[in-house]
Amino acid sequence: MEETIAGTSDVTSSVNPVTAAGQIPQQRGESLLDTAVRYAEERHWDVFPGTWLEFDEGVQRCSCGDVQCAAPGAHPARPDWATQATGSATVARRLWSKQPNASILLPTGRTFDAIDVPETAGFLALARMERMELTLGPVTCTPDRRMQFFVLPGATLKVADLVRKLGWTPASLDLVALGEGGFVAAPPTRFGSQGAVQWACRPTAANRWLPDAEELISPLAYACGREGHRK
Repeated sequence: MEETIAGTSDVTSSVNPVTAAGQIPQQRGESLLDTAVRYAEERHWDVFPGTWLEFDEGVQRCSCGDVQCAAPGAHPARPDWATQATGSATVARRLWSKQPNASILLPTGRTFDAIDVPETAGFLALARMERMELTLGPVTCTPDRRMQFFVLPGATLKVADLVRKLGWTPASLDLVALGEGGFVAAPPTRFGSQGAVQWACRPTAANRWLPDAEELISPLAYACGREGHRK
């Protein structure tokens, strides 16, 4: 049976659609705890709780206490976060039971790496990938206008060389591979007052097997290069 992670929404439904009969029904308003558990249980992703949003005299701030926080409510809450990340649904339930408002963060470099690009380039690449009939993994879209394409681990070791082979210098493109030591925020994590992380391409049974970075790098680099020339 096809699967989707409940409690999250798609930015677009045109990429890798699945039939309504093949979806696990979405539960609107599903808690962060339940969603984190489902990521661990259904996708076998490691998860760890990050910071959360608090209201202080009517002002929304990050639980880290830094009024200038660059990612309020969506970054690790402790320096040893990598050791806290778990693929156990039972442990995930216990962690979020302690802090139900904690953001859901996924470490990269374990079951997946991520290629991070600007949102405008990401949607351009998605349209190109659809025409090329490429198989995609999950793709997130964040409120700070970035997109992360999930790929097989090892992308950080090869992306720079792949970009050079396409005729670009890595420094010329706003394209970053996230691997060991990195993380992405997962839906429905909120970024301050900007909104919540969403799925541009949601997790399904069809994309459980992730593409290699080499399969996606051409349309991603092309889109980033095109957007770079427009600036």
